[in-house]
Amino acid sequence: MKEIGIGILGFGTVGAGVVEGLQRHAELLQERTGLTLRLRGVADLDVTTDRGVTIDPALLTTNAQALIEDPEISILVELIGGTGVARTLTLAALAAGKSVVTANKALLAEHGAELYEAAAKHQTELLFEASVGGGIPIIRALREGLSGNRIERITGILNGTCNYILTRMEREGLRFADVLAEAQAAGYAEAEPSLDIDGIDTAHKAVVLAAHAFGAPVQMADVAVRGIRDMDAMDITYAAGLGYRIKLLAVIRQTDGELDVGVYPALVPHGHLLADVSHAFNAVLVTGDLVGDTIYYGQGAGRFPTASAVIGDIVDAARNQASGQPQRLTVFAPAKQPMPLRAATEVMTRYYLRLSLIDQPGMFGRVAQILGRHGISIASLMQKEARTDDFVPVIILTHTAKEGAFVDALQEVDALDQIGAPTVRYRIEDFT
Repeated sequence: MKEIGIGILGFGTVGAGVVEGLQRHAELLQERTGLTLRLRGVADLDVTTDRGVTIDPALLTTNAQALIEDPEISILVELIGGTGVARTLTLAALAAGKSVVTANKALLAEHGAELYEAAAKHQTELLFEASVGGGIPIIRALREGLSGNRIERITGILNGTCNYILTRMEREGLRFADVLAEAQAAGYAEAEPSLDIDGIDTAHKAVVLAAHAFGAPVQMADVAVRGIRDMDAMDITYAAGLGYRIKLLAVIRQTDGELDVGVYPALVPHGHLLADVSHAFNAVLVTGDLVGDTIYYGQGAGRFPTASAVIGDIVDAARNQASGQPQRLTVFAPAKQPMPLRAATEVMTRYYLRLSLIDQPGMFGRVAQILGRHGISIASLMQKEARTDDFVPVIILTHTAKEGAFVDALQEVDALDQIGAPTVRYRIEDFT
């Protein structure tokens, strides 16, 4: 039986999960592939800490380059993270003709084009199922199951930490800071949570999906990103009363031949599948021109869900090597004419607005007049009884208008003397 050698770079949580998965399912993988997947080495700067998995000490090394140069290893798994050492080692492995499996969304988002080009140049593969959605096979779905479609839109809940925080805030009426602290204590959030709560992690994943689904080399600088750091439980409560649930979304859509990519908290209507995704789970809604809407749901992070996706890529790479088709899964195919990016100010959207408005006659009319001058019409309006000094919260749901019109209009509104605080605004996603 043909043997395929595997090397792992990075022996953290996911690396240990991959080792355990390969050990636990060695016979099953052999039955399914007709191959022996042999772990030949694991490299990490720390090879003494107990990772909770049994491994032959002879397989552990601090020399990552030795695994890249080992002729008995044909698949390298990069689980180091970051964009420095990981980039250097990944390029070296591709140059050595190794198939590379990675879970590194930041690396792909910031250096993806360079890595895809290197894989093509050296006639090998770069596989990255685990980079988006943890154990959800979304890359495989786009590459294979939906390959007959033109993708029109992808909408995803792609960060379990943020989804966990928003779920707790809604269900228990807790403040953001309190839930974040509890999430950190429970291991759902990092000690330094900025990548998650500021939307950067989600944006990395959105860039990977955009490149794969649309052949568009999107840069991180082109993505409009807003996280949940400033989320107020008041808005979650008001949104719920209006029939919506607030979720941090990655939205990638094609409109009139242009692509826009954004990450932001948005109101999702109750009853929609994405509204029901709770706690640390992820979900991705993909709309194709032939198939319509399809949804993919599961655990978006963690030792074993992510390891599941990594092992799936290892199996694909091993099968391809055994069949003599080492480039079958070189998945990124840039469009012959790259899709132009739509300017953020030109994106059409609806908004939930919460104004802090002085309780005087005629104030609604002044605000409506400003909105109207900018082409924004009001779908519904509601005044709440809560009061801060002489100011009351007023909730407005708008009809669709350009993002730029909202920016300009709200600058005017917030400049009024009768406004007690800057207007809070969140997009509304109606999925129409």
